[in-house]
Amino acid sequence: MPNVSTCLWFARDAEAAVQFYVSLVPDSRLERTLHAPGPWPGGEPGDAILLTFTLGGQSFQALNGGVPADYGTAASIAVSCSDQAEIDRLWAALTSDGGAEIMCGWLRDRWGVPWQIFPEALPRLLADPDPAVAARVFEAMQGMVKLDLAALERAAAGAS
Repeated sequence: MPNVSTCLWFARDAEAAVQFYVSLVPDSRLERTLHAPGPWPGGEPGDAILLTFTLGGQSFQALNGGVPADYGTAASIAVSCSDQAEIDRLWAALTSDGGAEIMCGWLRDRWGVPWQIFPEALPRLLADPDPAVAARVFEAMQGMVKLDLAALERAAAGAS
């Protein structure tokens, strides 16, 4: 069975990003750091070049590539949160120090990596068998930047 992981590209601060990420998300840890055996386009021998880490139980890599990466929005790290406190905690940490809010639960952290921070109840609310419920939740979500679980549940119930 192949081992699949997502590799995130950083200019030179993959170590700082990984330490930050694993401090935020439960069931996360740095697994290994590989150091450059010789000079490379972004640095010197001995520099951290590839880190493997677990984030929320999922396998990731972080590569120091020497030049900044543009992540676009085609992929993101999605985190399902059990409650509003967890949404608020992650949102505040990830948007701090140069991170940016986007919309509908999306943000970019200080390294430009896109994240989706959403309540674990959201997929259930959007898949409600009553199309009117799903439509109200979807409409409410579209008006939000950081997702508000209580407001989404009120929308599902038809209350304002």
